[in-house]
Amino acid sequence: MIYSMTGFGKAESNIGTKKVTIELKSVNSKAFDCNLRTPSFFREKEMEIRSFLSKELVRGKIEMNVNYTSLETEQKNFINKGLVKQYYNDLLEIANESDISNKDKIDFLSIVMKMPDVMRAEKSKLSKEDARAYVELAKEAVANFNQFREEEGKSLQNDIFSNVNNISSLLEQVIPFEQERIETVKARIQKNLEALSEKPNIDENRFQQEMIYYIEKLDISEEKVRLKAHCEHFIKTAEETSIAKGKKLGFITQEIGREINTLGSKANHAEMQKIVVLMKDSLEKIKEQILNVL
Repeated sequence: MIYSMTGFGKAESNIGTKKVTIELKSVNSKAFDCNLRTPSFFREKEMEIRSFLSKELVRGKIEMNVNYTSLETEQKNFINKGLVKQYYNDLLEIANESDISNKDKIDFLSIVMKMPDVMRAEKSKLSKEDARAYVELAKEAVANFNQFREEEGKSLQNDIFSNVNNISSLLEQVIPFEQERIETVKARIQKNLEALSEKPNIDENRFQQEMIYYIEKLDISEEKVRLKAHCEHFIKTAEETSIAKGKKLGFITQEIGREINTLGSKANHAEMQKIVVLMKDSLEKIKEQILNVL
C-alpha cells in the first residue's frame, strides 16, 4: 500500500480550562522537517512530541499548529502596583524639583502605565493531567493525519499502477516488430553489397559471422526481460506492508528508465520508436507521482 507524503489531520479537545485544537499538515520533502507552533505553556512537551512525530510521520515537511481558546475568563496580565506608585511619586518629585509649569495638567498616571514592567504577565502552568491529555490529543491528530495520507495514497497508487501496467502492455507490442526489424536490416545490408559496381569476393561464412555479430548488438531480449522484471518488482514493492517506500520505488523507476532508454537506442524501427516514446511518457508521469510517495 502506498501512502501519500502530503496530508492533513486535526483533533480538538478540552484540556483544563482551554479548548485546544491541533492541526497537522505536510508537503513533499526528502527528509523529515518539522515546524511546531505551540503556546508557551505546551512547550515543555515539545521534545516528546517531536520524537513521536518523527517516528510516526517518517518523511515530509511537517507543520503542527496548536491553538486554544479559554473556556472561562482568565486574567493573563497584572498591574505591578508597587512599581506604579514608585514611578508616580518619582515623576511628581521630578516635576516639583524642576518647577515645571502646568504640572497639574500632566497625566502622570498615563505616563506611568507605559513604563517598563508595570504590566506583569502570568505564566500558565501545565498540570500533569493536562500534559498527558495534550500528548494524547497530538496522537489523535497524527492518527487522523495518517488516515488522510492513506486515502490519498490509494488514489496515487491507482494512477502509478496504471502507468506501470501501461509500460508492460507497450512492451508486449514490441514483439511483432522484432523479427521484422532484423530481416529489414539484413535485406538492407545485402542490397548495399549487391549495389557495388564491382561485386566483391565475399567469404560467405565470414559474412554470416559479421551479420550475426551486428544483429546481436540490436538484440533486445535482455532488455525486455529486465524491463518486465522491474515493472513486476515495482508493483510488488508498492504492495508491501511497510509505510515508507517512496525512495525505494524511486530507485526502481530509475532502472525502468534505463531499460526503456536502451530499447530506444537499439530500436532501429519507426514503430518501435513510437512505442518507446509512449513508454517514456508513462515513465515521466510515474516520476512525478513518486515525488509524493512517502
